[in-house]
Amino acid sequence: MSVTRTFTVTVANAGGNKYFIDGVQQATLNLAENGTYKFDQSDSSNGNHPLRFSTTSGGTHSGGDEYTTGVTTNGVPGDAGAYTQIVVAESAPTLYYYCTQHSGMGGQANTVDGNSW
Repeated sequence: MSVTRTFTVTVANAGGNKYFIDGVQQATLNLAENGTYKFDQSDSSNGNHPLRFSTTSGGTHSGGDEYTTGVTTNGVPGDAGAYTQIVVAESAPTLYYYCTQHSGMGGQANTVDGNSW
């Protein structure tokens, strides 16, 4: 079974700037292996807040590396058509989404067997 889903990403000040995924602050996500997930960053609140993935909570801000397997980006966050997309690999590790420019904005993305749903 293959999943395709688009999440709407916005940024708001909630004790510092935070990502809101489909309206939920720093939502913990479940992403199925082999699924395609688009993080729509076209809302103007995303300006200067590029969303990326890491295997480390906090991403590159806490000594981790950007996770790029299956990840594509398009456009400039805050502009029409901007997004980050991931096709989740088989046996992908737990991921964390984060802002490349500012720490403390993101959350966790659990990767689960696509056949378990």
